[in-house]
Amino acid sequence: MKDRKIKGKAVLILIGFIALVMIAGTASAEPLTDKAGETQSLIIIGCALAMGIAGVGSALGLMLAGTSAVAVTGEKPELFGKCLVFQVLPMTQAVYGLLTAILLMMGAGLLGGGAGAEKLANPMLGLSAIGIGLVVGLTGLSAANQGMVASASIAATARNPDVAARGIIYTVMTETIAIFGLLVGILLMTGLGLL
Repeated sequence: MKDRKIKGKAVLILIGFIALVMIAGTASAEPLTDKAGETQSLIIIGCALAMGIAGVGSALGLMLAGTSAVAVTGEKPELFGKCLVFQVLPMTQAVYGLLTAILLMMGAGLLGGGAGAEKLANPMLGLSAIGIGLVVGLTGLSAANQGMVASASIAATARNPDVAARGIIYTVMTETIAIFGLLVGILLMTGLGLL
């Protein structure tokens, strides 16, 4: 039974990946050369920073909350749904990193965006994309702290299930920093003409 679930999830992930590749394949553009190509490369580094750093933060947060959730649901399986909500919350910072990376790729013309070679000839655009990636990625590290708050909220919910809603509020408040980082990234991309 367990193997079937794992295989089912693997098939769903594979189908999702194939759909993403098909969509991206129709919207992709040829990489540029010379100065524009160098700028695109710097933008790719910005994408990697946004997704990579925020992803590490989310992974840490998910681990912190997940270990508490497993412990609680081992003793009180009826709290699975409440624990799952807490455990998933730190994942949103990785979503912010993904969104930033996609917007940067579109702005650089890597996903069919409207960036032309003349616009990308400015190397400052690439350096700015690295800064945007760092802003979103570093603020995305707040997911680790969010995981700590979620872990404490899970423990409190195990003692008194009625405090779950309050725990969600405390847990979400930690995410505000990442939202500010995403907002700054979007505003910078808009100001630079990448959006």
